[in-house]
Amino acid sequence: MKIGVLVSGGGSNLQAIMDAVAVGALDVEIACVGSDNPDAKGLERAEKAGIPTFVTDYSAFFARWKEGAALPEDFSLETVASRQSLMKGSDPDILKAFLEKRALAEAALLAALAPYKIDLLVLAGFMRVLTPYFIDALNTDSNRPRIMNIHPALLPAFPGTDGYGDTFRYGCKVGGCTVHFVDYGEDSGPIIGQSCFPIESSDDLDAVKKKGLAEEWRLFPDCIGLYAEDRLNVVERQGTRVVEILPPAAR
Repeated sequence: MKIGVLVSGGGSNLQAIMDAVAVGALDVEIACVGSDNPDAKGLERAEKAGIPTFVTDYSAFFARWKEGAALPEDFSLETVASRQSLMKGSDPDILKAFLEKRALAEAALLAALAPYKIDLLVLAGFMRVLTPYFIDALNTDSNRPRIMNIHPALLPAFPGTDGYGDTFRYGCKVGGCTVHFVDYGEDSGPIIGQSCFPIESSDDLDAVKKKGLAEEWRLFPDCIGLYAEDRLNVVERQGTRVVEILPPAAR
């Protein structure tokens, strides 16, 4: 199975995936690594491993939008706006600008991924919201999502960009991380796997993050492996899409 990985920063989860592949614990090919950030250290990790890389600089595409660049021909503002759930109730002009700017960047991102013909896209610290325009382009089979993300909290608690910080500030006695499929909401897609750790009274935020990263590095490759083995089954349960983990060789 061929996977693509997107990063925005240091790429420690990318490294965990590469390490799992190197020792034979994960039977996939990392076909490419991309980033929205030209300075992402994760790109250096990939290049050292001989993995093809690319950059889709979102900031540059946002500037092009301001200059009146033509939107992708297959982009429908009405359709994408009706499907998104991150900005419900937003001012229509703000929503229009948000979706159009990202359509320019996401079209370039899709074009960069296309030559690699990946089976699964892995978001390993990719700090950009994906809109329905991009999601629908990859998720052509509703029963087999193709975008997987890791989140630094035990969802559905603490979605958003600072999961470990939110967990710590709330006074939780247990923290954790979640791997899930990406849908139209904010960290709201079907949960694939979770891992937790105790938060001691002596722990500060840095200690919580350190514990969380250790769990991420173990959990993420495991979940990708389940996908590669075709052991993840998305089903409806009381109106909610959930993931069943099938036993080996069940299909």
